[in-house]
Amino acid sequence: MTMEMWQLGFSMSSFRLALLLAISVPLLVGLSHYLGFEPTFGWLDDLLDAFAALAVGFVAAGAVLTLFAVVNFGMSWRELIGTISLQAVPGAIGAMFAQSQLGAGRAVQQKDRHAGYGGEIFIMAAGALFLAFNVAPTEEMILIAYQMSVWHSVALVTLSLLVMHGFVYAVEFHGQAPIPPETPLLSVFLRFTVVGYAVALLISFYMLWSFGRADGSSAGQIVTASIVLAFPASIGAAAARLII
Repeated sequence: MTMEMWQLGFSMSSFRLALLLAISVPLLVGLSHYLGFEPTFGWLDDLLDAFAALAVGFVAAGAVLTLFAVVNFGMSWRELIGTISLQAVPGAIGAMFAQSQLGAGRAVQQKDRHAGYGGEIFIMAAGALFLAFNVAPTEEMILIAYQMSVWHSVALVTLSLLVMHGFVYAVEFHGQAPIPPETPLLSVFLRFTVVGYAVALLISFYMLWSFGRADGSSAGQIVTASIVLAFPASIGAAAARLII
């Protein structure tokens, strides 16, 4: 529903849009492996699940954007495909996450498929991308970064780490990952919270680059904008771990 997303459908470079769509396929394949629409028995099944999720995303995005009169038959094919595609990617990721939360039968079946450390980091990356996608195109990311000093940035990084760590381990959410009693808290903080935040920060930079928000900016401005975007992205990463 944000104007920036509609404008990006017209102005975003074809290469960056195609790269974003290409990256979404292996991301959805991985999510299907852990959270998909039905029990899968190989990567081919997961690939079919990924394309099914993309189809859901494209249909839902096309229907809602048509309802809002954002897209119409007077648009060029480039504009039409670009606008719908940008909405379809987070829609497809949301379809995968929704099945894990709302599909009771699937959730029970998936209890036997343990993600492991690598899988948990991967799903954190997907959660970060899902939440960052919705705010990365907005002008507010750049405005907030412009207003912040170095000390604001340091404080925001600290807050992001604390919120991310507390969201998963301090708050009693259903599905919370248990911590073995003998595990040092510093080890948990470094292996999950710090690594997860680093992943969220890298994804934030990639999203800003994809949407052209890093073009013409200095290195310092790009870093600050990435830190700003990493705040919601890190919360998305922490929330995603709860549905593994």
